[in-house]
Amino acid sequence: MRLPHELVETVATIVDEGTFEAAATRLHLTPSAVSQRVRRLEDQLGRILLVRSKPVRPTEAGAAIVRLARQTALLEHEALGAVGDGERTSLPLAVNADSLGTWFLAPLARVAQRYPVVFELHRDDQDFTAGLLADGTVTAAVTAQGTPVAGCAVSPLGVMRYDAVATPEFVARWFPDGITPEAVARAPLVDYDRRDDLQTRWLRARGADPAAPPRNLVPASNDFATAVRMGLGWGLLMPPQSRGPLAAGELVGLGGPPVTVPLFWQRWRLRSPLLDAVAAEVAAEAARALDQPRPANVS
Repeated sequence: MRLPHELVETVATIVDEGTFEAAATRLHLTPSAVSQRVRRLEDQLGRILLVRSKPVRPTEAGAAIVRLARQTALLEHEALGAVGDGERTSLPLAVNADSLGTWFLAPLARVAQRYPVVFELHRDDQDFTAGLLADGTVTAAVTAQGTPVAGCAVSPLGVMRYDAVATPEFVARWFPDGITPEAVARAPLVDYDRRDDLQTRWLRARGADPAAPPRNLVPASNDFATAVRMGLGWGLLMPPQSRGPLAAGELVGLGGPPVTVPLFWQRWRLRSPLLDAVAAEVAAEAARALDQPRPANVS
């Protein structure tokens, strides 16, 4: 069975744009023509490819078609580049907010100096970025998932380390008798969003009830760090976010074991010079920015 390229591309465009109408505008077709293309491919495959919601979502079979469209577009771009007729391509990547806010942009800037590429970054929690690979949304991802997504290769990047910090004024107000489980159960904290479990993990390690403290939600990595530095609550920051304020006395450590999150790079299994270049630069930057596990002693 051969899949007509224009039908595959249409399914991916609908997922990108979110509606049949927007996809029709991008493809210079009528919405009826777009619907007919999808029905033709669904009839050919005997599978429903799209959930007609707002925005439109791919089914499991539809996700496979979207991945095929993305991979075909990337290979086509590189083939055109090899014969001297390449245009700038867009490479969708997924990354967690803290990596994006601290170390991830530098390797992309280096790649962009060597290749005609722009990047479409999808920001999500490191526990969820692998799902964007599975449904074909992105070509590669920084993720906490070490098990390869189907059709992907995985390599370790390093470990994000987070330390609990607060302003001296916050500590004086909320922890006058020390950082006890009772005190941290009352003190306000800062979470990234409702899926952020880093502060919860630290509270459990300190023997405090994680459901007790008031929680501020600040869903942006740099703004999160700013909220902690302004005394809105205590929070867990990476060394690039806290090193300077700690040295200046603007923040103090709250002690306790750091919370660590291993990170991995997952990417499509394609022979692609562009994906290879991104992977190499991301790995090099991660080696500088993240903690690297020590090799086990060999007896």
